[in-house]
Amino acid sequence: MKRRLVGVFRLHKPVLLETVLSYLKLKPGDIVLDGTVGSGGHAEAILKVIGSDGFLIGLDQDEEAIKRTQSRLEHVDGRFKLFQSNFRFLDQVLSSLNFNKVNAVLLDVGVSTDQLEVSRRGFSFQQDGPLDMRMDQGQTQTAADLVNGLSQEELTMIFRQYGEERYARQIAQTIVRGRASNPFRTTGTLKKVVEEAVPTRYRYGRIHPATRVFQALRIAVNDELAVLEETLPKAFDCLEFGGKLCIISFHSLEDRIVKHFFVKQKAAGTGKIITKKPVQPNDQEIESNPKSRSAKLRVIERN
Repeated sequence: MKRRLVGVFRLHKPVLLETVLSYLKLKPGDIVLDGTVGSGGHAEAILKVIGSDGFLIGLDQDEEAIKRTQSRLEHVDGRFKLFQSNFRFLDQVLSSLNFNKVNAVLLDVGVSTDQLEVSRRGFSFQQDGPLDMRMDQGQTQTAADLVNGLSQEELTMIFRQYGEERYARQIAQTIVRGRASNPFRTTGTLKKVVEEAVPTRYRYGRIHPATRVFQALRIAVNDELAVLEETLPKAFDCLEFGGKLCIISFHSLEDRIVKHFFVKQKAAGTGKIITKKPVQPNDQEIESNPKSRSAKLRVIERN
């Protein structure tokens, strides 16, 4: 078991790690909230900076992520506590620890590499697996429930709004027609139907035609955009003056929400935007970690 965990840690590469640390400007003794610990890459680096006098609070709604991070951080000199929790409840977690304020908050939004690579989680069409996509396995609604239960109009809206998919209507129509005889249970069957629904030339583009559909379903299953909108004010309000909120997002919908929130804080005089434009990985990082390609980092400081 330990051998397997070490392998996971060796492969996992936290996105924009050095850039995040340079913007957070942490010091020994700081209190930091990592709202998406994933496999603990950012958390481990943060803990090394804030030292034994600091304190790291880590959240993740994925129980498997909490277990990976717990194992990883036990070997680091520093104080930390992990919670299996959606970051929308970060205020409740901080209250339970009697922390009124923290020096920094980091949110690495979206699906993790480790989730994508486990076929039974159903996040990726690269391997066949159950059509699941739940970040919190205690949640009841799965992607299969949406694909098999929503109307054609509702599916079209999800694919168009959350996936920005140009052939949303055609894909939804093909799904509804296909599920009448064979309900969708696996990622492979959904991938095949999406391929059949789009024009031939679209099947061989730079991005696989199922990419946006899977993204849209994942966002819908986990209510990701609404959760992000709910969380940003809480994350900002829990900062000490001079504290920094750091958000890494992976597609335009998330980035737009973050940008709008930051602009609002600047206009109100409560925040100073540190990153005038989103910071993206350089060519070297993209080459070593291709999954970082679409990452966008924004940072704001509380006035």
